[in-house]
Amino acid sequence: MKDLTLVIPAKNESESLPIVLSELKKFKLKIFIVLEKKDIQTINSIKKFNCKIIYQSNKGYGDALILGINKVKTKFFCIFNADGSFNPNELKKMYLKAKMRKFNLVFASRYEKNSGSEDDTFVTFFGNKVFSFLGKFLFLLPISDILYTYVLGETNKIKKIKLKRKNFTFCVELPVKGIRSGLKLTTSPSYERKRIAGKKKVNAIKDGYLILIEMIKLFLNFQK
Repeated sequence: MKDLTLVIPAKNESESLPIVLSELKKFKLKIFIVLEKKDIQTINSIKKFNCKIIYQSNKGYGDALILGINKVKTKFFCIFNADGSFNPNELKKMYLKAKMRKFNLVFASRYEKNSGSEDDTFVTFFGNKVFSFLGKFLFLLPISDILYTYVLGETNKIKKIKLKRKNFTFCVELPVKGIRSGLKLTTSPSYERKRIAGKKKVNAIKDGYLILIEMIKLFLNFQK
């Protein structure tokens, strides 16, 4: 997987990120860490690892991902969490679907056969089911876990769709703009692990509201 770069947003992940990077050592791929310059604790925690740090001047989860993806030079990229919830052993299956079966975007899903989660709550499960249904109904998205951002894609294809959402609404902008651009989307079974440290950075109610508004805008095509 030498033509794959992981893009890891890592805000305040000094406790978990070194463990994640240690687990990734066995894979032959490139790693970009996206964080703010003031996050000294996280920066110091990964000095011994072979990864490139990209400094984020703005704020937001989507902003970090867009910044990282735009810096990728390899054919493929993969969004990867810094909290230990994503299992790197699933990367190969996602990568092969993109490379051998010619899918432009591969979305990991906790709701396919042989999948699951140790971190999902009733609120996040229910919300994800609702938004995934809306994705299928409104945009014909062939994915079952729209809010789970373990996503592998073809770099140049994704750069061309000009992603703009700086917050967590990025997770719906990516598949919707992807399918509207004629890209091939698919899912891959995933088992979400318990995060190593800390709490979720997502506010289920606030971010759920923003995602709903974003989906309405995308459906009505009120996009800049």
